[in-house]
Amino acid sequence: MTPEHVIHRGITIATLASTQDVAAYCAPGQTAIREQADGWWLYFVDEDGKVDGYDSPFASHAEALWAAKAAAEFSAQ
Repeated sequence: MTPEHVIHRGITIATLASTQDVAAYCAPGQTAIREQADGWWLYFVDEDGKVDGYDSPFASHAEALWAAKAAAEFSAQ
């Protein structure tokens, strides 16, 4: 799967396949949504390249994308 990218408020949000490593596909300051067996997980890459994410998955890609866009709104302030 080729990652899909959306740019919201200057933040790149990538949708990745479950086998794609967030750190390999996302640069610092970017966000990733990745599907796993239990749902859609949201990850953030900080300025140092460290990957962090939410504690639980979202039920759908749409919900995860909404949350990623909300986080981008917050970051843009």
